[in-house]
Amino acid sequence: MHLNLPDKLYYSIGEVAEAFGVNTSLIRFWEKEFKEIKPKKNAKGDRRFSKADIETLQVIYHLVKERGFTLEGAKTHLKEQGQQTLNNYEIIRKLEAIKAELLKIKNQL
Repeated sequence: MHLNLPDKLYYSIGEVAEAFGVNTSLIRFWEKEFKEIKPKKNAKGDRRFSKADIETLQVIYHLVKERGFTLEGAKTHLKEQGQQTLNNYEIIRKLEAIKAELLKIKNQL
């Protein structure tokens, strides 16, 4: 899943939810369920998600929405293979971007 987010340090929960195509309530729910998501909160309690939070959310989205993991299964997977899962997901994302670029070049020929 490629997200269309502007390049900045922190993102609001609305921006994150829109990028993933989900409700803000799902993002808040995942935040409660997965200790790996740690957005900063300002004095009003507004959440500000870092790039690391976004990457973790992408992995959770991939596991739950695309691969059909249960929440417990996704939690276990992240605990047992946390960094490896993040690294693998990053590699997959880069390969998908390369594939899209190659297809674009092919269509121009």
